[in-house]
Amino acid sequence: RALSDQIATMYPTLAANPDYTSIVADRHFERINGLIDDARAKGARIEQINPGGEELGNQRKIAPTLIFDPTDDMKVMQEEIFGPVLPVMTYGDLGEAIDYVNAHDRPLALYHFSNDASAQRRVIERTTAGGMTVNDTLLHVAVEELPFGGVGPSGIGAYHGEAGFRTFSHAKSVLKQSALNFGGALRPPFGPRLEKIAAMMIGK
Repeated sequence: RALSDQIATMYPTLAANPDYTSIVADRHFERINGLIDDARAKGARIEQINPGGEELGNQRKIAPTLIFDPTDDMKVMQEEIFGPVLPVMTYGDLGEAIDYVNAHDRPLALYHFSNDASAQRRVIERTTAGGMTVNDTLLHVAVEELPFGGVGPSGIGAYHGEAGFRTFSHAKSVLKQSALNFGGALRPPFGPRLEKIAAMMIGK
C-alpha cells in the first residue's frame, strides 16, 4: 500500500503529465500489455496506479503496474520488461531471497535495500550479478570507474573506463626466447633427456 501511495503522490495524473512518458512504439506497448495480461490470466493480482482513472491507451501510456505473487511460468518473470511494470514477490527471510536469485539466470543488475551492514554483506558475497547498487537503483551504471556488463545469460564482458579499454582491445602476446634456452630439448627426436625433463616438470 505504501508503495502504491508513493507512486500516486509522484504521478497524481498521467495522461497530460509531461513527466510521465509514453512507450516508444506500438509494438512495445502491446508487448508490455501482453505481459500484464499473461500474469493476470495465470493468477497474479494486478494493481494499476492511475489516481485520476484516466484513459491512457491512445497515448501509448501504461499506468504504473504492480504484479503481486507472480510465478516463474509467467512471461513477466521470464523476459526483460522495459516498462512501468514491477513484479512483487514475498519471502520469509533473506536466505530465501538469496536462494531464489541464485536458482535463476544471473541478472544484469541486482539492487538491495537495507541499512543492515550484515545483510548487505550477505547479498554482495552470496549472489552473482553483472553489477549491484545498494539502497538505490541504476547508479552503478553512471560511475565510469566501475565496469558495467552482464555475466552468463545477461551478457559477456564489461565496459566503462579501464574495463572498456580492455574489453575492446586485444593484448598481443609476445614471447622472446633467449639465446641460452632448453627449447631444443623439447623438439624431436625425443629421447631419454626429454623424459627426464618432463619428469622434473611434473614432480616425479
